[in-house]
Amino acid sequence: MTVLAVGVLFLCILCWQFYAAASPGLFATVLARNGETSPAIHTDLTILKGRWRRPDGGYVIEIKEIDSSGKIDAAYFNPNFIKVSKAEATREGGAFKVFIELRDTGYPGCTYTLTYDPQTDRLKGIYFQTAIQQKFDVIFLRIK
Repeated sequence: MTVLAVGVLFLCILCWQFYAAASPGLFATVLARNGETSPAIHTDLTILKGRWRRPDGGYVIEIKEIDSSGKIDAAYFNPNFIKVSKAEATREGGAFKVFIELRDTGYPGCTYTLTYDPQTDRLKGIYFQTAIQQKFDVIFLRIK
């Protein structure tokens, strides 16, 4: 009887994990109802809005708006304004991705390809400097 109870409990845990992965919004709702303070599971791209700074310099991305298609109204500063030619956000599985292309003096199509980390509230990824054809690992921290 004890072995059966343990087996049923194990099966329930597996089903819960599968269901939570398939329905993150429902899982977040259940956590909220139970008063748990686990990191929130965000279901829309608006979590990306705000100002983000690279800790290795004065580089700042400002995400002002994100429309329903994922197009971002963004600005970039180093520390002066640099023209953003393209900015978009996507959701791939449970991850939010940000792509930003810069086109200005000294920035001939340089790009950021970033992923939002909800555990640390960071954007992290790759900066591609086209002038020297080199990639750099970068992180951006939210400016509060």
